[in-house]
Amino acid sequence: MMRTFSWRFLLTIGAACLMASSALPAPADCAAKMTFRRVFKGSSPEFIEISVHENSDLGSYEIRQLDEDPGATPFQVGAPLRSKMFALAGELKHFQGQDLDVHRKIAYLGEKTFRWDCGSETHETKFNYTMNPAASQLLQIFEGLARQQEDADLISRRMKYDRLGINDALLQFESDLNRSLLPEPIRLLPMLEQIAADAKFVDIARQRSRSLAERIRHQG
Repeated sequence: MMRTFSWRFLLTIGAACLMASSALPAPADCAAKMTFRRVFKGSSPEFIEISVHENSDLGSYEIRQLDEDPGATPFQVGAPLRSKMFALAGELKHFQGQDLDVHRKIAYLGEKTFRWDCGSETHETKFNYTMNPAASQLLQIFEGLARQQEDADLISRRMKYDRLGINDALLQFESDLNRSLLPEPIRLLPMLEQIAADAKFVDIARQRSRSLAERIRHQG
Protein backbone atom coordinates (compact mmCIF):
# COMPACT_ATOMS: atom_id res chain seq x y z
CA MET A 1 0.00 0.00 0.00
CA MET A 2 2.82 2.37 0.94
CA ARG A 3 4.73 1.54 -2.27
CA THR A 4 1.65 2.31 -4.43
CA PHE A 5 1.19 5.65 -2.66
CA SER A 6 4.84 6.57 -3.27
CA TRP A 7 4.64 5.86 -7.00
CA ARG A 8 1.40 7.86 -7.34
CA PHE A 9 2.97 10.72 -5.38
CA LEU A 10 6.05 10.79 -7.64
CA LEU A 11 3.96 10.64 -10.79
CA THR A 12 1.81 13.52 -9.55
CA ILE A 13 4.86 15.65 -8.74
CA GLY A 14 6.45 14.83 -12.10
CA ALA A 15 3.31 15.80 -14.00
CA ALA A 16 3.08 19.06 -12.07
CA CYS A 17 6.69 19.90 -12.85
CA LEU A 18 6.15 19.12 -16.54
CA MET A 19 3.11 21.38 -16.70
CA ALA A 20 4.96 24.17 -14.92
CA SER A 21 7.93 23.97 -17.29
CA SER A 22 5.68 23.96 -20.35
CA ALA A 23 3.97 27.08 -19.05
CA LEU A 24 7.28 28.97 -18.99
CA PRO A 25 7.86 31.16 -22.06
CA ALA A 26 10.30 29.71 -24.59
CA PRO A 27 13.55 31.64 -24.86
CA ALA A 28 13.46 34.16 -27.68
CA ASP A 29 15.70 33.54 -30.67
CA CYS A 30 18.75 35.76 -30.52
CA ALA A 31 19.44 38.34 -33.23
CA ALA A 32 22.49 36.82 -34.88
CA LYS A 33 25.20 39.08 -36.28
CA MET A 34 28.16 38.01 -38.39
CA THR A 35 31.27 40.17 -38.81
CA PHE A 36 34.21 39.93 -41.17
CA ARG A 37 37.42 41.84 -40.56
CA ARG A 38 40.59 42.01 -42.60
CA VAL A 39 43.70 43.86 -41.42
CA PHE A 40 46.58 44.09 -43.90
CA LYS A 41 49.09 46.84 -43.21
CA GLY A 42 50.64 48.24 -46.38
CA SER A 43 47.71 47.32 -48.62
CA SER A 44 44.91 49.56 -49.85
CA PRO A 45 42.64 49.47 -47.99
CA GLU A 46 44.45 48.32 -44.86
CA PHE A 47 41.30 47.78 -42.80
CA ILE A 48 37.96 46.26 -43.79
CA GLU A 49 35.14 45.39 -41.43
CA ILE A 50 31.65 44.35 -42.52
CA SER A 51 28.77 43.29 -40.27
CA VAL A 52 25.51 41.72 -41.41
CA HIS A 53 22.42 40.74 -39.42
CA GLU A 54 20.44 37.58 -40.00
CA ASN A 55 17.04 39.27 -39.59
CA SER A 56 17.68 42.73 -41.07
CA ASP A 57 18.78 44.23 -44.40
CA LEU A 58 20.71 46.89 -42.49
CA GLY A 59 24.40 46.15 -42.06
CA SER A 60 27.50 48.27 -41.63
CA TYR A 61 30.89 48.63 -43.29
CA GLU A 62 34.20 50.30 -42.52
CA ILE A 63 36.87 50.54 -45.22
CA ARG A 64 39.94 52.68 -44.54
CA GLN A 65 43.65 52.97 -43.92
CA LEU A 66 44.81 52.16 -40.40
CA ASP A 67 45.85 55.75 -39.66
CA GLU A 68 42.43 57.13 -40.63
CA ASP A 69 39.70 57.79 -38.09
CA PRO A 70 37.49 54.74 -37.42
CA GLY A 71 33.78 54.85 -38.08
CA ALA A 72 31.21 52.45 -39.52
CA THR A 73 28.69 53.40 -42.22
CA PRO A 74 25.32 51.69 -42.73
CA PHE A 75 24.52 49.84 -45.94
CA GLN A 76 21.99 47.31 -47.23
CA VAL A 77 22.38 43.57 -47.78
CA GLY A 78 19.43 41.72 -49.31
CA ALA A 79 17.72 38.70 -47.76
CA PRO A 80 18.77 36.11 -50.41
CA LEU A 81 22.45 36.98 -50.04
CA ARG A 82 22.22 37.08 -46.23
CA SER A 83 20.51 33.69 -46.24
CA LYS A 84 23.40 32.23 -48.24
CA MET A 85 25.97 33.83 -45.93
CA PHE A 86 24.36 32.56 -42.73
CA ALA A 87 23.93 29.10 -44.26
CA LEU A 88 27.69 29.02 -44.91
CA ALA A 89 28.32 30.17 -41.34
CA GLY A 90 26.10 27.29 -40.19
CA GLU A 91 28.26 24.84 -42.14
CA LEU A 92 31.22 26.28 -40.23
CA LYS A 93 29.44 25.74 -36.87
CA HIS A 94 29.22 29.51 -36.41
CA PHE A 95 33.04 29.53 -36.23
CA GLN A 96 33.07 27.64 -32.95
CA GLY A 97 36.33 25.70 -32.61
CA GLN A 98 37.15 26.18 -36.30
CA ASP A 99 40.79 26.23 -37.43
CA LEU A 100 40.51 27.44 -41.02
CA ASP A 101 44.11 28.35 -41.79
CA VAL A 102 46.12 26.10 -44.10
CA HIS A 103 49.20 26.39 -41.84
CA ARG A 104 51.56 26.39 -44.79
CA LYS A 105 54.38 28.71 -45.77
CA ILE A 106 52.57 31.02 -48.15
CA ALA A 107 52.58 34.79 -48.67
CA TYR A 108 51.00 36.88 -45.93
CA LEU A 109 47.61 38.07 -47.21
CA GLY A 110 46.39 39.86 -44.11
CA GLU A 111 44.76 38.65 -40.92
CA LYS A 112 41.14 37.74 -41.56
CA THR A 113 38.55 37.19 -38.84
CA PHE A 114 35.08 35.67 -38.93
CA ARG A 115 33.04 36.48 -35.81
CA TRP A 116 29.60 35.25 -34.71
CA ASP A 117 27.49 37.07 -32.10
CA CYS A 118 24.11 35.81 -30.95
CA GLY A 119 22.94 36.92 -27.50
CA SER A 120 25.63 35.83 -25.06
CA GLU A 121 27.13 33.43 -27.61
CA THR A 122 30.29 34.63 -29.34
CA HIS A 123 32.72 32.70 -31.54
CA GLU A 124 35.50 33.81 -33.85
CA THR A 125 38.30 32.36 -35.91
CA LYS A 126 41.32 34.00 -37.54
CA PHE A 127 43.29 32.94 -40.60
CA ASN A 128 45.64 34.14 -43.32
CA TYR A 129 44.55 31.77 -46.07
CA THR A 130 42.01 28.97 -46.10
CA MET A 131 41.12 26.09 -48.40
CA ASN A 132 37.91 25.24 -46.57
CA PRO A 133 35.17 25.43 -49.27
CA ALA A 134 32.49 27.08 -47.08
CA ALA A 135 34.97 29.55 -45.59
CA SER A 136 36.32 30.40 -49.06
CA GLN A 137 32.81 31.11 -50.35
CA LEU A 138 31.98 33.27 -47.34
CA LEU A 139 35.27 35.16 -47.69
CA GLN A 140 34.57 35.78 -51.37
CA ILE A 141 31.15 37.25 -50.53
CA PHE A 142 32.49 39.53 -47.80
CA GLU A 143 35.37 40.75 -49.94
CA GLY A 144 32.94 41.23 -52.81
CA LEU A 145 30.70 43.37 -50.62
CA ALA A 146 33.72 45.48 -49.67
CA ARG A 147 34.71 45.89 -53.32
CA GLN A 148 31.14 46.74 -54.28
CA GLN A 149 30.95 49.40 -51.60
CA GLU A 150 34.29 50.88 -52.67
CA ASP A 151 32.90 51.20 -56.21
CA ALA A 152 29.69 52.77 -54.93
CA ASP A 153 31.56 55.26 -52.75
CA LEU A 154 33.89 56.23 -55.59
CA ILE A 155 31.01 56.81 -58.02
CA SER A 156 29.14 58.81 -55.36
CA ARG A 157 32.18 61.07 -54.71
CA ARG A 158 32.74 61.65 -58.42
CA MET A 159 29.08 62.54 -58.88
CA LYS A 160 29.43 65.24 -56.23
CA TYR A 161 32.94 66.58 -56.75
CA ASP A 162 34.39 65.40 -60.07
CA ARG A 163 31.84 65.03 -62.83
CA LEU A 164 34.52 64.80 -65.51
CA GLY A 165 36.05 61.83 -63.68
CA ILE A 166 32.80 59.89 -63.36
CA ASN A 167 33.53 57.74 -66.42
CA ASP A 168 36.75 56.38 -64.87
CA ALA A 169 34.78 55.34 -61.78
CA LEU A 170 32.20 53.64 -64.01
CA LEU A 171 34.99 51.80 -65.86
CA GLN A 172 36.28 50.41 -62.55
CA PHE A 173 32.78 49.27 -61.60
CA GLU A 174 32.32 47.69 -65.06
CA SER A 175 35.62 45.82 -64.70
CA ASP A 176 34.56 44.40 -61.32
CA LEU A 177 31.18 43.49 -62.77
CA ASN A 178 32.84 41.68 -65.70
CA ARG A 179 34.91 39.62 -63.25
CA SER A 180 31.80 38.68 -61.22
CA LEU A 181 33.30 40.18 -58.07
CA LEU A 182 30.18 42.02 -56.90
CA PRO A 183 27.51 40.09 -54.94
CA GLU A 184 24.69 42.66 -55.34
CA PRO A 185 25.43 45.08 -58.20
CA ILE A 186 21.75 46.02 -58.24
CA ARG A 187 22.55 48.23 -55.23
CA LEU A 188 24.25 50.67 -57.60
CA LEU A 189 21.31 50.83 -60.00
CA PRO A 190 19.81 54.10 -58.60
CA MET A 191 23.14 55.92 -59.08
CA LEU A 192 23.53 54.61 -62.61
CA GLU A 193 20.02 55.72 -63.50
CA GLN A 194 20.68 59.15 -62.01
CA ILE A 195 23.85 59.60 -64.06
CA ALA A 196 22.14 58.40 -67.24
CA ALA A 197 19.37 60.95 -66.83
CA ASP A 198 21.51 63.96 -65.87
CA ALA A 199 22.75 66.15 -68.73
CA LYS A 200 25.42 67.64 -66.44
CA PHE A 201 27.50 64.50 -66.91
CA VAL A 202 29.51 63.86 -70.08
CA ASP A 203 27.78 61.82 -72.77
CA ILE A 204 30.18 58.87 -72.60
CA ALA A 205 29.46 58.46 -68.88
CA ARG A 206 25.71 58.73 -69.44
CA GLN A 207 25.84 56.13 -72.19
CA ARG A 208 27.96 53.79 -70.08
CA SER A 209 25.55 54.21 -67.16
CA ARG A 210 22.58 53.32 -69.37
CA SER A 211 24.36 50.23 -70.65
CA LEU A 212 25.38 49.09 -67.17
CA ALA A 213 21.92 49.74 -65.74
CA GLU A 214 20.28 47.73 -68.52
CA ARG A 215 22.75 44.89 -67.99
CA ILE A 216 22.08 44.79 -64.25
CA ARG A 217 18.31 44.90 -64.73
CA HIS A 218 18.56 42.02 -67.20
CA GLN A 219 20.74 39.97 -64.83
CA GLY A 220 18.58 40.78 -61.82
